[in-house]
Amino acid sequence: MSIFLSKLLPIFFYPLGLSSLLIAIALFSLTWTKRSRNVSSTNKPKNKRFPVILLSLALAILLLSSNLIFSNWLLRSLEWQYLPTGELPQAEAIVVLGGGTKPRIAPRPWYEVGEAGDRILYGSWLYKQGKAPLLLVSGGRADWYGEGGNPESEDMAAIAEAMGVPMSAILQEPDSLNTRENAVNTKRILSQKGINKILLVTSAIHMPRSMAIFRKLGFEAIAAPTDFLVVQNENSKGWGILLDLLPNADALKNTTNAIKEYIGLIVYQMSGWA
Repeated sequence: MSIFLSKLLPIFFYPLGLSSLLIAIALFSLTWTKRSRNVSSTNKPKNKRFPVILLSLALAILLLSSNLIFSNWLLRSLEWQYLPTGELPQAEAIVVLGGGTKPRIAPRPWYEVGEAGDRILYGSWLYKQGKAPLLLVSGGRADWYGEGGNPESEDMAAIAEAMGVPMSAILQEPDSLNTRENAVNTKRILSQKGINKILLVTSAIHMPRSMAIFRKLGFEAIAAPTDFLVVQNENSKGWGILLDLLPNADALKNTTNAIKEYIGLIVYQMSGWA
C-alpha cells in the first residue's frame, strides 16, 4: 500500500495533475455558484473571480511546464550534476537500475526497451569494456502497476546476455519497486560477496537521487550516467529556438520527470534515506 500511495500522491504535484485539479475545482465552483440562489449581489463578483484565478493558474502551469526552454533548464539542473569527466575507473561490480524495459508479453516478440533502456545497454557495454567482472541488474515489477509480468531484472539480464555478457557474470535483484529498495537489496546481495566499489548506471536525471541513496548505505559508488535528455549544443538552434516557446508534449513529460526527482530527493532526505 505504501508503494501505491508513493506513486499516487505525487501526481497532484505534477503539472498535468495539478492543473487538472485546479480546473476541476474551478468548474465545481462555477456550477455551485450558478445553483446557489441565496448569494448576495455583493458576493457574486468575488465568486466569479475565484474560478477565473484557478483557470488562469492552471493555464500558466501548463504553458510553463510544456515550454522546452524551461524544461531543459530543469533537466540540466539534475542531469549535469554527474557529467563524465574522463574514463571511468575499474570497479568490483556494475549495478544497473531498472526502469527502462518492457516485459515479453504478446504481441511483443521479445523484451523491449524504452527511452531509459539505455541503462542496460550502457551497463552491458561497460562490462564488455572490462570495467568490472560482475553485472548486477536491479528491478522488480508490481502486478498492479503497468503491465505486470516477469521482474524487470529478467528483462535486463536477457538483453545483457544478448549483448555478449555471460549469464555467469550477471546477478539479478528481482524484488525492488523503487530506488530505495534497489539500493537496500543490492547492498544485501553484494555484501555477501564482499563487494562495495560499484559503477552505478542509471538515467542522468535519476543519478543525483540514486547516488545519494547508495552512498548513504555505505557504497563506494561511482556515477556512470546515461540516457541524457539535454546535450551541450542544445542552444545552437538559430531561429528554431522560437519553436521552443510553444507548448510541447515532450517538454511537459520531461518537466514532470524532473519534478518527480526533486520530490523524491526531498522525501528521501526527510526519511533519512539520502
